[in-house]
Amino acid sequence: MNQAANIVRVTGVTKTFRLGKVDVQALKGIDLEIQRGNYISIMGPSGSGKSTLFNMIGGLDKPTTGKVFIDEVDIAQLDAYELAWLRCRKIGYIFQTFNIIQVMTALENVTLPMIFAGVSNDAAVEKGIQLLDLVGLGDRFQHKPSELSGGQQQRVAIARALANDPAIILADEPTGNLDLSTGEEVISLLKKLSRERGVTVISATHDFKMLNVSDQVVWIRDGLIDKIESREELSISVGEIGSKD
Repeated sequence: MNQAANIVRVTGVTKTFRLGKVDVQALKGIDLEIQRGNYISIMGPSGSGKSTLFNMIGGLDKPTTGKVFIDEVDIAQLDAYELAWLRCRKIGYIFQTFNIIQVMTALENVTLPMIFAGVSNDAAVEKGIQLLDLVGLGDRFQHKPSELSGGQQQRVAIARALANDPAIILADEPTGNLDLSTGEEVISLLKKLSRERGVTVISATHDFKMLNVSDQVVWIRDGLIDKIESREELSISVGEIGSKD
């Protein structure tokens, strides 16, 4: 695998929302390159534009101007079917609220994306059990979300995100609804998956614990990239976060 290759490239992206009679510019011209296999955290205060940028990268929204490339494919040029195919095969999503289906078991939640992708039921079940085992839930595959803790539900969501061997995992505040200890476990698991499976992890987060595992941190402020810091430049531990400006 060519680690130097960019899996995501954002060029000149702006996004304007219409709120009543007022235009609100959420992104004001973003240029960003993300290398394959890296663990990236997009950080910034509420209203900074980080979630909007996250949605652009995930193909969940389209820019007002500019382009977003996934593996050098301009996703704004894809029709609805092509975009759905790309999201199903190339990108795994993890959400703050887990977004797993309450009436389905852990295994059924994990196999669902594979069924949509045309994988046979037997193959999907076999792989689903392997993925749940990978995230430490091999003995809970028949449990429904109501029978699982918040951390376990997030692990189901991570296993589901891996179902179709995506090149990218997009994690939107993945620790936002978890306690400190469980959040640290989820962060460590995402880092392990990034390192061992070569998956690019892109997280929009307020959680400063992400700094300890990120290869790069993209700081967003007022719709623009304020700065990009590599792991070496950060040199920061969780205990020092309180003193950071």
